[in-house]
Amino acid sequence: MERDVADRARMELSFMERRRMRRDLYCRHDKEPLMPETISTTISPEGSLEVLSQQEVNRLRDTSANGLHDLLRRCALAVLNCGSPTDDGLAVMEAYRDFDIEVLQQDRGIRLKLTNAPAEAFVDGRMIRGIREHLSAILRDIVYVFNEIQQHSRFDLTTGDGTTNAVFHILRNAGTLKPSREPSLVVCWGGHSISREEYDYTKDVGYHLGLRDLDICTGCGPGAMKGPMKGANVAHAKQRRRHGRYLGISEPGIIAAESPNPIVNELVVMPDIEKRLEAFVRVGHGIIIFPGGVGTAEEALYLLGILLHPENADTPFPVIFSGPPSAADYFKRIDEFLRYTLGDEVCQRYRIIIDDPAKVARAMRKGIDEVTEFRRAHNDAFYYNWRLNVQPGFQQPFEPTHEAMAALQLHHDQPIHELAANLRRAFSGIVAGNVKEPGIRAIEAHGPFRLHAEAELMARLDALLNSFVAQGRMKLPGSHYVPCYTLG
Repeated sequence: MERDVADRARMELSFMERRRMRRDLYCRHDKEPLMPETISTTISPEGSLEVLSQQEVNRLRDTSANGLHDLLRRCALAVLNCGSPTDDGLAVMEAYRDFDIEVLQQDRGIRLKLTNAPAEAFVDGRMIRGIREHLSAILRDIVYVFNEIQQHSRFDLTTGDGTTNAVFHILRNAGTLKPSREPSLVVCWGGHSISREEYDYTKDVGYHLGLRDLDICTGCGPGAMKGPMKGANVAHAKQRRRHGRYLGISEPGIIAAESPNPIVNELVVMPDIEKRLEAFVRVGHGIIIFPGGVGTAEEALYLLGILLHPENADTPFPVIFSGPPSAADYFKRIDEFLRYTLGDEVCQRYRIIIDDPAKVARAMRKGIDEVTEFRRAHNDAFYYNWRLNVQPGFQQPFEPTHEAMAALQLHHDQPIHELAANLRRAFSGIVAGNVKEPGIRAIEAHGPFRLHAEAELMARLDALLNSFVAQGRMKLPGSHYVPCYTLG
């Protein structure tokens, strides 16, 4: 009992330290407040959504709980703050607490009024075009999701088919689905908090993918999400591939911590993490998983939990884990954890390739060629994987409250795909406590999340998470990590 009280006291002190660190993030060494440079201006959207109804404009201006203004403001600030030194969404909001965005209705279309926007988004007073495109994409997706998905009776989001159909319509409205193109989209997952060596490796892999006429899709942020795009961009230029795709898929809760990188030329903001993950596996033709932290482990559990379902046994879907030599131990730990939790058969669904970017690209090219032949033989669409069976446990939104996290069923006395879904939720909650504004506020108010699991699984989960902390994979390099969870 005394030990629990002491541990809780140390944890509360740590949270106070983290709050103080966040407040000091934008301060000089002498602790004087360093006010970010800002610009106030009015701009037109860039090619995504130029006309809104009066009702839509009013909803975007509404600051109440039923309005969309707060959502628009948070996502817009994330895009405008591209290149921020922090992965803490709350720190960004506190640094730019005077930022605001207002939609103005005019006879010739709409305009966006920005107040105290980050100056880095502008050059000589003009907004960088790519950032303006991203800002317009956010506006497009927020309006469409609210009007056509959340408020429309034709999408039953409590069912699997209804959710998959909704994901399809969001992607189609964004122009993401390309019926005329053969399979070429490689989804790259990995951490935003990675070493320079690991970042350079992701760039090398992207380069070799690009030389083989493959496109890149990531979570759109920095680190392992930016590297493959940067490498592929150079390779596409060498191959004179004029319409290379650099697709970024995000969601409102994570976008502030993983602002879209400048190479993204297609941005889609899904309404929640579950629909974001489904979008990845529906539009992607193969997946490469680079080193990362809990977010990457969440994605791996999501993907493999789906692929292990009996109905997906014959569906080709190349999955490769890869990194430089320094990441070998990381993948060894991931492999051991996956084999223990999901069974030895899980390793039949992925390959581990260390320190060989060209081999990774050749294997992915071969795997996507097999996907192409399979879909052609079964008359399946190239641009959206309707055949893949995604169970409701992977689709229903999970809100990581303290009660929900404590109630997760983390034991082997359930089907493998259900255990994978619950482990995915546990990692999703840790991501929320690390970088999402609501999660950070919940941790500061009520202390760390508490997870419960069977003894051996708990020990392995503890070892895996501690290895992430020891390797600096929970936060950006150089920042101090305070755990947002306890195991017991």
